[in-house]
Amino acid sequence: MFPESLTFSIAAPVNEAVDWLVMNYGDGFEAVANALLQVLVLLEHGLRAIPWWLLIALLSGLGWLASRNWKLPLGIALLLFGLGSLGLWDQGIQTLALMVIATLLAVIIGIPIGILMARSDRLRMVMLPLLDIMQTMPSFVYLIPALMLFGLGKVPAIFATIIYAVPPLIRLTDLGIRLVDQEVMEATRAFGASPSQQLWGVQLPLALPNILAGVNQTTMMALSMVVIASMIGARGLGEQVLTGIQRLDVGKGLEAGIGIVLLAILFDRITQAAGRRSQRQGRGH
Repeated sequence: MFPESLTFSIAAPVNEAVDWLVMNYGDGFEAVANALLQVLVLLEHGLRAIPWWLLIALLSGLGWLASRNWKLPLGIALLLFGLGSLGLWDQGIQTLALMVIATLLAVIIGIPIGILMARSDRLRMVMLPLLDIMQTMPSFVYLIPALMLFGLGKVPAIFATIIYAVPPLIRLTDLGIRLVDQEVMEATRAFGASPSQQLWGVQLPLALPNILAGVNQTTMMALSMVVIASMIGARGLGEQVLTGIQRLDVGKGLEAGIGIVLLAILFDRITQAAGRRSQRQGRGH
């Protein structure tokens, strides 16, 4: 048995830190939660207001823009029609809205951090262990502080999803920029390009395939949080799976699971097609 005199606990200081945040910045967290919830509700209502056939057409059009190939739009249309045929259209809309908001916030947070990591080796040394912790920590752990700071509902689910899903995007943004050919960078510097011109004109376009691969991985990891997020009030397909577990209803859980798989395939194919197209364009230039 390990001697008790050599043991210590981090639970008390962590709890005190969270309590301090709630006491001193609770109003700020509440304001952020309310604003984010309003955006999410508006997006859900907007998606629901679109006729099902038009939404399928719009998302299929997005697939065509990403791939410029008729096969992907056809596949997207069949996937969405299958989701509706299972009676999961409304739950799918709720999950889709949650995923869009979580992914957009992950992109807004992840890409700038990845750029800073690529520019600073010191920051990279600090961030890599943190990213390892974020990816390996059990996802249930993220729900506890999110609940304390934002309460029950969809907002803590979004933040827990972002923490769990953003590391691949940060890593691949950093990697993509670091893999840019140094001879190309030397040429841009020789022509007098400023650091911002190098970033926007050379590094980000050349790193775009890696960044889109990071968006793809982030989206897939976010979808894997759907069921866990339903435990704190996030509705949608995850709630259907959770209900199936609670009632031992295998059929209900399987239907919702298939719905999640259909959405995962949809997101995966669109982001992969966009990544391949950007890579072809990069080679063309």
